[in-house]
Amino acid sequence: MKILIDARLYGTKHAGIGRYTQELIKNLEVADTQNKYVILLQRQNYDEYRPRNPNFKKYRADFRVYGFFEQILLPFLIYSHRPDLVHFTHFNVPLFFFGRYLVTIHDLIVSHYPSSRATTRHPLLYKFKLMAYRLVVSRAARRAQKIIAVSRYAQKDIARLLKIKPEKISVIYESADLPRESAIDQAELLKRLNVTGDYLLYVGSAYPHKNLEKLIEAFPIVLKQYPDLKLVLAGKKTFFYQRLGEGIKEEFRNKIILTGYLTDQELAGLYAKAKLYVFPSLMEGFGLPPLEAQSYGLPVVSADSSCLPEILGDSAVYFNPEDVKDMAEKIISVLADSNWQRQLADKGRENIKRFSWRKAAEETVELYNSIIK
Repeated sequence: MKILIDARLYGTKHAGIGRYTQELIKNLEVADTQNKYVILLQRQNYDEYRPRNPNFKKYRADFRVYGFFEQILLPFLIYSHRPDLVHFTHFNVPLFFFGRYLVTIHDLIVSHYPSSRATTRHPLLYKFKLMAYRLVVSRAARRAQKIIAVSRYAQKDIARLLKIKPEKISVIYESADLPRESAIDQAELLKRLNVTGDYLLYVGSAYPHKNLEKLIEAFPIVLKQYPDLKLVLAGKKTFFYQRLGEGIKEEFRNKIILTGYLTDQELAGLYAKAKLYVFPSLMEGFGLPPLEAQSYGLPVVSADSSCLPEILGDSAVYFNPEDVKDMAEKIISVLADSNWQRQLADKGRENIKRFSWRKAAEETVELYNSIIK
């Protein structure tokens, strides 16, 4: 069987979806020795992927994600490879593709938060974009042979909002996998980022649903108890991070550090030295960064929203993400109790054992084979 994977969002520069695509393909190379694979990449990430399994071949597909040509021309490129099955690792399935496929829908955040604050586009253009999004995601879900959801929360959300039968949606959990040892000089990294002493860490984007504004509001309350503490927000510099930075009061600019994009090795260095990890997000399909933090023995303080209690279980301390005071109090309570920190770290190490990229790849292969018997 020939399986084509749309991997144009391959790589960590594409955040969680990029990491999912990268780790899935890497582990499929080990998990599946029978099927043949065609991996479609863009010019920007073509050299990032080097197949190690002779059954995996990569090809260029230089169609911008969410663009017009993706919808019109990508199907012809896919047809030219004559795949038996196509795996779209994101919801952007071309409207004019009529072959057999499954799609991974990571979340429906845009459906829940269709705010103009989540875009840099003109309001009228954004309104058109929302209409296009709803059309594409609903058709992708309806016409797919199977849908992969990355949590039970996401499965229920897809079933409810897109009116899809739950049995059509398979839950395959993601995992966390960063370098175990940082190859960089951690002291040099922290000096370059102007991070001294203890710090709270957040890793991810700055989209409005990530709720970083509330975290920044809560941080001065924490500082009253821990005046030497810093808050490090690690994520690629975008319009949203720029807007976030502009909103930070002058008196806290040396306390709140926006790092910009960091490599996996640099992230490993930050995780290894942080005091605790804070995740204030209002909605996630899975939530990779808290698991990454737990793999480094970090206590996690998290929003009690969406899938996060499902993924983190009793290994995290939860707060109401809409309540700045509650967020600050939970952070302070963990900082004040070293025994609690150790307990959370131990629970986190146990929690991450539930998740494995290899298992995710194996379950995905089973799904491929069930579709084409």
